[in-house]
Amino acid sequence: MKKIILSQFCFLLLASSALAQLSPAIGSWMQNTTGTGTYYPKGNPTLTQNNILYNCQKVEYSADFVYVTATGIPSYPTGPFNDGNPSNATNQNGIYKFPLNPAANSGTPMVTTGGNIGLFINGVALFDYRDGVAWNPNTQSLCGGPGNSPCPGGPNATQDWNRDAIPAEKAGFDCAKGHPAMGNYHHHQNPSAFKLDKTVISDICNLYDADGLYVIDDTKHAPLIGFAYDGFPIYGAYGYTKKDGTGGISRMKSGYSLRNITTRITKPDGSASATGPAISATYFLGYFREDYVFTTNADETYLDEHNGRFCITPEYPNGTYAYFCTVDENWNSTYPYAVGPTFYGTRTNAKVTSVGETTTVYTPSTGNVNDINRLEINVFPNPATDLIAIQIGN
Repeated sequence: MKKIILSQFCFLLLASSALAQLSPAIGSWMQNTTGTGTYYPKGNPTLTQNNILYNCQKVEYSADFVYVTATGIPSYPTGPFNDGNPSNATNQNGIYKFPLNPAANSGTPMVTTGGNIGLFINGVALFDYRDGVAWNPNTQSLCGGPGNSPCPGGPNATQDWNRDAIPAEKAGFDCAKGHPAMGNYHHHQNPSAFKLDKTVISDICNLYDADGLYVIDDTKHAPLIGFAYDGFPIYGAYGYTKKDGTGGISRMKSGYSLRNITTRITKPDGSASATGPAISATYFLGYFREDYVFTTNADETYLDEHNGRFCITPEYPNGTYAYFCTVDENWNSTYPYAVGPTFYGTRTNAKVTSVGETTTVYTPSTGNVNDINRLEINVFPNPATDLIAIQIGN
């Protein structure tokens, strides 16, 4: 048990009250204005400085929105990307805008897209399952992406069979399960290091070690690790068993499972599709997003079609809709990984070129604000002066 001597008791109470009122969408971001990132050059296990500030550099907010300025560079090392990816993580110079009062979308769900669909609390981008590669039924071959011919209709056209980046590009992920697209370093999946999974499916960490954003702990509610572009929070792999915050801790499970198919001639809803490649060792079941089907499950640890649920979390004691990063019992990532394939709320145009309204700059106190919010403080005896002893118990 630690003992901290604090003066100005009234100031402490006011500060604690202010933190309690502050939205997690404001106070959860990891800020840094001095440290710079590192990376592993391909074939060289010696870390190299990239001279780019890591994490987020500024957080400011109005009554309706929070704006996060970030480079897109994490504090943990990036690279190498051993699938021929010529890119390295570069400074994104981004300003990201999130609603402070997100709401459910009562209309047709908005489909996630290629590119950024959210931001982790360290300013690193979140992508959905896709990698821009699909199946061209006219040529009976892959299309889109490096080394392939363009897909019919161009990069924004809808295709019936879209490749899942997580199994297809595993060789190109670094130890923290990230990689860049044209310099934009991002995660498609749970951002904890490969080496920390119960069953390790990549040996990249053996030479190119990194920690990732967080460590899975199956005894505690997972930390808040990001926000989707509709403004709702994203958590790690574990949550309260019951949506009301009771029942202990459980792994949050995807409601999607592999379809029982041997040929690719129908969509997940059963309607006809363009013919995809036959199931094989190359195009195994799970290679394409459309190999999965969603099934509603009464078990509250199973998530909805957006990969989330409305529930109580440590940061939202009154409840919120929250996405979770899904993993299997071996802690390997499972589709749809974080957010998607549709948003629960209404996606905003989150990356902006400037802040167009009056804002307040949020400056975190020394230490981790999230930890401060969870402190248990006992004051005794009744203070007679403004100098008191506060004992903080874990």
